[in-house]
Amino acid sequence: MSLRADTAQCGGVVVELESDDIREARARKARSTSGSALIYLRGPKFLIYVSGALSMWGDRMWHFAISVFLIELYGRNLLLTAIFGLVVAGSVLLLGALIGDWVDRNPRNKVAHASLLVQNISVTVCSIVLMLVFLYKQWIESIWDGWLTVVCYTVVIVLADVANLASTALTIAIQRDWIVVITGYNRGHLAGMNATMRRIDQVTNILAPLAVGQVMTLASNVIGCGFILGWNLVSLIVEFIFLSRVYRIVPALSVKPPAPEDGQASLERPAERTEGLVERRGSQGQCPVVLVTLEHSEVVTSAPGLSDDDMSLNLKEVTNLPLCFGRFRWLLSTCKDGWRAYYRQDVFLAGMGLAFLYTTVLGFDCITTGYAYTQGISGSLLSLLMGVSAITGLMGTIMFTKLRKAYGLVNTGIISSCLHLCCLLLCVCSVFAPGSPMDLRLLRPFLDANANSTLSAAGGVVEGQRQKHTYPMRGGINQPLLPDRSSIHWTNNTVLFENMPSGMEPDSYISIILLFLGVITARIGLWSFDLTVTQLLQENICESERGVVNGVQSSMNYLMDLLHFIMVISAPQPQHFGILVIISVLFITTGHTMYFLYARKAKRKPAGCLDT
Repeated sequence: MSLRADTAQCGGVVVELESDDIREARARKARSTSGSALIYLRGPKFLIYVSGALSMWGDRMWHFAISVFLIELYGRNLLLTAIFGLVVAGSVLLLGALIGDWVDRNPRNKVAHASLLVQNISVTVCSIVLMLVFLYKQWIESIWDGWLTVVCYTVVIVLADVANLASTALTIAIQRDWIVVITGYNRGHLAGMNATMRRIDQVTNILAPLAVGQVMTLASNVIGCGFILGWNLVSLIVEFIFLSRVYRIVPALSVKPPAPEDGQASLERPAERTEGLVERRGSQGQCPVVLVTLEHSEVVTSAPGLSDDDMSLNLKEVTNLPLCFGRFRWLLSTCKDGWRAYYRQDVFLAGMGLAFLYTTVLGFDCITTGYAYTQGISGSLLSLLMGVSAITGLMGTIMFTKLRKAYGLVNTGIISSCLHLCCLLLCVCSVFAPGSPMDLRLLRPFLDANANSTLSAAGGVVEGQRQKHTYPMRGGINQPLLPDRSSIHWTNNTVLFENMPSGMEPDSYISIILLFLGVITARIGLWSFDLTVTQLLQENICESERGVVNGVQSSMNYLMDLLHFIMVISAPQPQHFGILVIISVLFITTGHTMYFLYARKAKRKPAGCLDT
C-alpha cells in the first residue's frame, strides 16, 4: 500500500515524498531534453539551415548591391544593369542543362565545395574590382581613351555572372538533391525542410538588402563593397565546414547512382570518362565503340560487322575532328539530352506551369515598384508593403505544410492554384478601377497611315484630348535618371525617390490599392504552389538525372522571366501597365492550367517511390 493510502487511513495530512527513482527519472528527462537539443544543433538539418541562410543572405545582398553599383558606375543610367540582367538570364538559359549535368556526374561533396568556392571567390574578386573603380574612377577613365573603364565594366559583369552560375549549381545541389537524401526520402520530412528553407529565403529577401543598403547609404559604395567582401570570406569558411560535416554524418550522400543505361527512362549520357578516355556508345548497341585519348588523340575503334576499310574511314573522321569541335559537339549533345530528359518527365507539365508564373509584372520587382511610384506611392510605403508581402509569403509556406498533410501534395497544388488565381482577379479589377491610367485606345494604335495623317492635321484639338489620359513628363531629356543620393530611399529590389513630384498624383487610389491587395494576398497561394512543384520535382525525378532536370527547369524559369522584360520594353509607359497586368494573368492562368492537366494525369497513376 502506498504512502498516500496509509496517511489517508490515519486521517493525517497527505505529504508526498519524492522517491529517488522519480528524481532520477526527472534528471534523465532533463538531460535527454538538453541532449536532444544538442543533437539537433549538431544534426544535418540545422547545419543545412545555417549554411543555406548564410548563402541566401550573401546572394540577396550581392544581387541588390551589384544593381546599384552598376547604376552608380554608368552615370546613374540603367544600361549596365540591363546588360547585366540580360547576361545573367541568357547564361543560365544556355548553360542550365550543362550545370545540372555536371551536378549529376560528380560526387556531391565535390559539387558543393566547387560551387561554393567559385561563387564566393568571384564575388570577392568582383568586390575588389568595384572598390578600385570607385576609388580611382577618374584616373581609370583617362587611360586608353576610356577603354580601361569598359574593360572594368566587362570584368565586373563577367565575374558577377560566374557567381550567379555557381550559385545556381549550389542551389540545385543542396536544395534539390541533398535535402532529399538527408530526409531519408520521407515526404513529410521533405516538405518540412522545403518550407523551412523557403521561410529563410523570404526573411533574408527583406533583411539582407536593407542591411547592405544602410551600409551603402550611411557610409559609401566602397565601404559597401568591403562589407560584402568580408561577409563572403567569413561565409565561405562557415559554409565549407558545415557542408563538409553534413557530408560526413550522412553516409547516403556519398553514394550516387550509376549513370543510366540506354533505353531506360533517364538521361542518355553522351560520354563516360575513365582514366582520360572518352567512351561513346551507340543508342542501339550496334554503332562502333570509339575510345578517344584526349591527351594524345589516339583512337581505337571496334565494332561487329565492320570491315577494315570502314574502320579506317571512321578512324580518319575521328582523327581529323579537332578536339575543340568534339568538346563543342559534346556540349550541344548534353544540352539536347538534358532538355529531352526534362520533357520526358512525368512532372513536365507541373514544371512548365511553374515556369509560366515567371512571366508576370505582378511582383515586388523594379517594374511594379516603379509603376507604384508613378501612381503616388512613396518609397517608405513601398518598403512597408514589401514587409507585408514577406509575411504573406511565410503564411504560404505554413499553408503548404498544413494542406499537404491533410489533402496530399497534388491536391495542395490545386488548392494553391485556385487561391492564387482568385487573388489575382483583384489585379485585373484594378485595371478598370477609378485611378487607373490605362487608356483602352492604346489597344489599337496606328490603325492606318490615313488615321495618323488625320490626327496630325487636327493639331492641338486631338493632342489636347489625349493629354487627359497621360501624365506630364518633367525635366529635359538629358536630366539624370536619379537625383542626389541624399533623396534616394533604398529598398529591396529598386531605387525609389523619397518625395513624389507634383502633378503626377492619380485622381483616385482605388486602382493601386486593388493592385497591391491582389499582389500581396496572391503570394500565399504563389509560394504554396511553388513549394508543391518543387517537391514534385524532388520526388518524381530519377536521382541520377535530378541535377540536369532541375538545371533545365532553371533555364525555363529564366526564359519566361526574359519574356516579361520584353513585354515591359514593348509597353514601358504607365498607361500600358494595365495591358501588362492582363497579359501576366493570362500567362499565370496558362501555367496553372498546365498544372491542372498534370494533376488530372497524376491522380490516375500510383503514388511515387518516396515514403509518406
